[in-house]
Amino acid sequence: MSADNKTQKRLDDVARAAWLYYIAGKTQDEVASELGVSRQSAQRMVSQAMSSGMVKVRVDHPISKCLDLATALQDRFGLEFCEVVPFVADAAATSTATSFATGDVIESWLNRPEPLVIGLGTGRTLRAAVEHLPNVDCRQHRIVSLTGNIAPDGSTAYYNVLFTMTEKVSAATYPLPTPVIANTVEEKEMLLGQKTIASTRNLAARADVKFVGIGAISDVAPLRIDGFVPLETIAALQNKGAVGEILGWTFDAEGRLLEGLTNDRVCSTPLESGLTIAAASGVTKLPAILGAIRGGLVNGLVTDEVTAKEMLT
Repeated sequence: MSADNKTQKRLDDVARAAWLYYIAGKTQDEVASELGVSRQSAQRMVSQAMSSGMVKVRVDHPISKCLDLATALQDRFGLEFCEVVPFVADAAATSTATSFATGDVIESWLNRPEPLVIGLGTGRTLRAAVEHLPNVDCRQHRIVSLTGNIAPDGSTAYYNVLFTMTEKVSAATYPLPTPVIANTVEEKEMLLGQKTIASTRNLAARADVKFVGIGAISDVAPLRIDGFVPLETIAALQNKGAVGEILGWTFDAEGRLLEGLTNDRVCSTPLESGLTIAAASGVTKLPAILGAIRGGLVNGLVTDEVTAKEMLT
């Protein structure tokens, strides 16, 4: 290994140590174990990251392996945007890292000076991403919900992102006061016929960038856990080949939206053209992530390095 490569690897290890310590919340002993070094070495790397200015609010260092993976994913799948974060020892910490990175991407769009329409989906990763945001003065923008804000029992949907965003930004926000999935087709048509809802959906269709989550279709699918569909509907969706959902829209392994079942009752905005960045990590979501990309439902991705490697195999 050349001297330059050794220096780059050392910086990468320092950056990874900083991620583990400051973002994933690991102790120095855990950092040492994760990296296979002594506690003293881990302590030195964490200290070096801080003293060098690498650590600010976030770790300000490109990790070369993650950059290589992001480039490979863009080349393989024709993505317009891709960011890959380091994998840490457990899925929860890696999900946190993915949400933090997604928050940084959202913040970069909020800081753009030109007026934009920014669309937001829903879900656990996106909610955590928005909670990570600092307060941003971005009154030049408009932020619109891409999916319904109402839970099945009529309350505010807990993992809705727009209301959390309202606490962080000065931009005008536009909620979509519908359920994610209506009880009947007739109810959906009645709701979408209302002028206010129609204007919000029209605004969402003109979004310059959209941020969404991807859910896997399984017994623990967010659609089921959050009460939008019962277990028997999940089974029916799986029988028709469903592997994932975005904004409530279910699709198969090739990214084709399923006819009938729940898609007839989804009140969310359609999955149309434009830059749509998905935040999704974990190999359990792999079929859903790949399906969404194959079908052109998303063309941007924030994920972790293990998921990225599996996507490329």
